[in-house]
Amino acid sequence: MTNKILVEPHVDAITMPENLRIGLMIAEHRKKCSNISCSFDYHGFAFGQSPFHVPAPLQKALAENVDNGHYSAAEGILELRSAIAGFNNRHFGLDVDPSRIIVGPGTKDLIHIIFDIVQGGVVIPSPSWIGYSPQITLLDKHFHTFHLKPEFGYRIQPDDLDEFISGLEGDQHTLLLNNPHNPTGVVYSKNELESIAEVCRRHNTLVIADEIYALTTYEIGNFTSMGTIYPEGTFITNGLSKDRSAGGYRLGSVILPDECSEKLIEAFTKVAATVYTNVSTPTQYAAVTAYSPNKEIEEYFRITREIHRIMGTFMSEGFNEVDGVNATTPHGGFYFFADFNELKNDLMRKGVKNSNELGHSLISHPHHIATVTGDACLLEPDDYGARIAFVDYNGKEVFERFRANPPKTMADEVEFVKQNAPRMVTGIAALKAYVESIKSK
Repeated sequence: MTNKILVEPHVDAITMPENLRIGLMIAEHRKKCSNISCSFDYHGFAFGQSPFHVPAPLQKALAENVDNGHYSAAEGILELRSAIAGFNNRHFGLDVDPSRIIVGPGTKDLIHIIFDIVQGGVVIPSPSWIGYSPQITLLDKHFHTFHLKPEFGYRIQPDDLDEFISGLEGDQHTLLLNNPHNPTGVVYSKNELESIAEVCRRHNTLVIADEIYALTTYEIGNFTSMGTIYPEGTFITNGLSKDRSAGGYRLGSVILPDECSEKLIEAFTKVAATVYTNVSTPTQYAAVTAYSPNKEIEEYFRITREIHRIMGTFMSEGFNEVDGVNATTPHGGFYFFADFNELKNDLMRKGVKNSNELGHSLISHPHHIATVTGDACLLEPDDYGARIAFVDYNGKEVFERFRANPPKTMADEVEFVKQNAPRMVTGIAALKAYVESIKSK
């Protein structure tokens, strides 16, 4: 037998996700440095994982359901799908029958299934979450990159979208709408969503509304689900990973479009059964608690939302104070986008020839600033931008300090960040030093 095992060529078109690669590298570095003296640490702005603990009621529920070791329905247990329906009604005003809800091992897998079973090309706004395009590439399917404009705060402009989709071939397309948006922190208003929906209706374009950050919207009353605007054409994905800090539980859900056919439900269910059989049954029973009315979890939402707001406001303002860097102001989630294009000539003079190389330059010695840039965010090569995650702190400790003594003024909030997220604060100083080195002759 030959030692060379042949791999399908389309696999070569994808790489290890940049955030995971860098995040694991930093974690390994810090693990080693806990035993030996290290001369430096990384400023970890690359890996976007909620820093908080899993809510105690969910932890307890998982422990109480460890004996549920049996297989369960591919679409998810009815108790959980009913709880998810109630949750969406309470929080987002969505009236959903449980038969339209499919449970999966995280929203990434569910989005992958949508890509797999729904005909037509996919429109991905850029800058983008890093996980969409590799999945489509792995399916050997086509996507169209729709570049958003910084002068509009990287918000989808309906006229631009209309013109873009008009130029595409094919009878059906799917638009990815990540709201709140990773990586810019944009939250779309109801009026904006209505205008986007009008364009989609005209062009027979479906929407995958990736609303995984919905309950991290800082002013929660400002969030509107696309499912209330365009119910007949929207797949809504959400899960436990961001607002309940349970990414490792691997549980998400998709709400299929209103009045969707039995054929679509059957197609989704049989693909789910074929690919992953069912989501971990103990996790599903535990998740019933996560989606049921619970005062402790509601308080958890409120506190974590406020901490994200305080951290994101401080960090984006700090980046904007760096000469040549323009950062978005996040209104949800735990990312913002930093534009380095004012420094383009200086960067190129220093040998940083494209956006991918910007990431390598930032993380190089002596700067050690870890970000996600370039192809990972679907940026053009000459678009020097970086996704900044602001979660590099001990979430459980910060949560308890906030609950015991929440900041009362803006000055208190500034001090709160300085006391509780020192690595991120020093990251701003490191960025200033980096820019100074880039500008030096």
